[in-house]
Amino acid sequence: MKGLLLAAGITLTPFMVAAQERVLSIGGAVSEIVAELGATGRLVGRDTTTTYPPELTTLPDVGYMRALSPEGLLSLNPDLILLSEGAGPPETLAMLEGAGVRMVKVPEGHDTGAVAEKVRVIAAALGMAAEGAALAEKLDAEITAAAAEAATGGPKPRVLFLLSNSGGRLTGAGTDTSAAAMIALAGGTNALPGFSGYKALGDEAITAAAPDVLLVMTRSGNAPSEGADYLDHPALAATPAGQAQRLIEMDGMFLLGFGPRTAPAIRALHTALFPGEG
Repeated sequence: MKGLLLAAGITLTPFMVAAQERVLSIGGAVSEIVAELGATGRLVGRDTTTTYPPELTTLPDVGYMRALSPEGLLSLNPDLILLSEGAGPPETLAMLEGAGVRMVKVPEGHDTGAVAEKVRVIAAALGMAAEGAALAEKLDAEITAAAAEAATGGPKPRVLFLLSNSGGRLTGAGTDTSAAAMIALAGGTNALPGFSGYKALGDEAITAAAPDVLLVMTRSGNAPSEGADYLDHPALAATPAGQAQRLIEMDGMFLLGFGPRTAPAIRALHTALFPGEG
């Protein structure tokens, strides 16, 4: 019987798939997909970005996905590590590979087909290809429907996504980011089209962006909201968004994870951007 060829270039035979009962999940969206596939019972650990579903937070935490230590991961004796693309550092991954740990990298896309691709890769690694195909089709249909519902013929608000506000220094999302993709899917326009990725913003850039809405992530746990900090920033306060006090706060993994909750996230952001609809 032929093995399964994964996106990471690893071929799993049926025997190897069956043996992988101790799974370590690195990446919030990866963990959510494992849960959607009904395989949470195989998880022995997770990373800090895994916060949903809540029951997964009781699993051992191996740290932030981009600052993993080989000792922490190996201590859980995993048969398989599912890694969101970008997890690391590379030195840790090299040590794990040297120790003979099987790893599968899950692509980090943020277009309409990205979630389905993540599902297919994870399901194949878990030996659940049939379940993965069904889930991928279901989620793809939900995302397509949500994006269609969010499409509006009215004016698209200019949305400025801010990643952080550290000592008054702001970091914004340009093109080719999950934030820009989500803003577009929800019916808005990214206010920073002039560069790719995330970049520190000066006052002139903020003024030129002229956002109608500010979009930020909520703090984790019971920490107080940062909303007032953003609205009190002099450059932001002078923008149309600041003048109208229009700031949206959403959970970061829900908004930007591009996992199973992507369709609800599109609808939630659209509702926040267009409060007068309906």
